[in-house]
Formats: sequence, structure tokens, C-alpha cells
Amino acid sequence: MGNALAGKLIVLGASRKTEEMTTLIEKQGGTATVRSLQGTVFKADEEVKHDLENFVKTGADWVIFTTGIGFQTLLDLAERLGLKEAYIKQLQKAKIATRGYKSAAAIKKFELNCEASDDDGTTQGLIRQLENIDLTGKKVVVQLHGEKAPALMSFLAAKGAVTAQLLPYQHIPPLQDTVETLCQEILNDKVDAVCFTTAIQVHSLFNLAQEKGIGSKLITAFKDKTVATAVGKVTAEALREVGIERIVVPEHERMGAMIVELANFFAAK
Repeated sequence: MGNALAGKLIVLGASRKTEEMTTLIEKQGGTATVRSLQGTVFKADEEVKHDLENFVKTGADWVIFTTGIGFQTLLDLAERLGLKEAYIKQLQKAKIATRGYKSAAAIKKFELNCEASDDDGTTQGLIRQLENIDLTGKKVVVQLHGEKAPALMSFLAAKGAVTAQLLPYQHIPPLQDTVETLCQEILNDKVDAVCFTTAIQVHSLFNLAQEKGIGSKLITAFKDKTVATAVGKVTAEALREVGIERIVVPEHERMGAMIVELANFFAAK
């Protein structure tokens, strides 16, 4: 298996740990190219301050936390604003749902009551848990990390919920030239696999492809030639949401495991 990636060009969509992944790919005989699709996620204290103050004043029927770091960041900001106690009180009054084990752990630490939690670490897993709950007319505040969660927000709208968002982090997209270059490389059959390490990277690529009117061509390219590789469940879920069916994803959510799984995939072909 030491040469499983021989002659293969593997594109890395990440912006961190790319050197380590490149080394692993080269050890398997492959060539790695970085086309960062990550963009920048920044802490948006000023932007979220008004929404946080509003939540402390008016509360909500439900609060959904999608990341542990988002929960902690909002708590820290509430403390700096002198609102920590009032913020916790509103969370105690509300029903809470979480996505991901880090969110669930953060809630547990403050002895807050979690009414619904995903069964597999994904947004779809959380949606399944909320399916039979009546949310008609209920105020649901959703904490997001850096970008929108279209599947979750559509589900809540269809359930008749009145939604508001808390975005302690916001996202600046990657360089358009980089994304366009990768689109063309994929469409020209130059890329054997793309490694995605976050859902943001998936959305960066496919949002631009849709804008350019080449979304369906890109999906076909991933079906016929280029292999989509995801570091874990949440990233794989983002790929499925845009229409990618063939996805290589490791059992353990680690970048090294992802490269090994990809090598195994090509070795078995």
C-alpha cells in the first residue's frame, strides 16, 4: 500500500496541517496541491453583541447549540457585558438542543437541561431528534459557527418555528481565484481526489460553482473521476447535502486517518 497514491494528484482544501497531509500523501507515492477553500473564521463580538443582549432580554422557547466553542464564546462575551447570570437564567428557562459531543459536554458542565441531542454528531442526526417535537410558533435561537446551516434552518422554518441566530464567529470566504482554479482543474479531469476537512470548504466550492452555473457538472465530475474525501461525519454530511454520493470518510475523524482511507480506496480499485 506504500504506493497506493502513485500518479494521483490530491488537492487539499484545508488551510492548516497541510504540510503534514502533504507528507503523508507523498509517502503513499502521490502528489499534493493546496487549494485552500477555508477562508477565515473570525470572532465577531461586536456583530453578535446586539443579538446576545436581545436574547438576554427576551429569552426563547428553544436554544440550539451547534458547537462547543460557540457556547463558550457567547458565555465569555455575556460575562464581559455583565450579563452572564441573566444569560444563564434564560438558558435555564429554555429547552436546549445540541449538535456534536463538544456542545453537549459544554451544556452539561453548567447543568443545563438538554432536551434533544443528535445521535451521530451531524445536523441530520439532530433534525431526527427534533422531528416529533411541536415547534409551531416557538421562538428558536440557533447558535451557528461562521456560516449558515441551510438544512437546519429550512427544517425549523418548515416546522413553523420563529428563528433567530447567534453567530459568535463569522466567515470571510476564501479567494475566489483559488476556488475558480480548483473548479476548472476538477472539470478538466486533472484532480484525482479532493480532501475536505470542514463543511465550510464544501460550501465554498459548491456555492461558487452554483453561481457560475457549473454545479451539476462539478457533481458529475465527482461521480465519474474525482474522489471526494471527508475528514469526518459533519464534513461528509455537507458533501451529501450538495449531491455528492461517493465519499471516502475514515472511521476516526483525523486528517492522517483520512489520507490512509483514501490510499485504501485507490489500492482496492
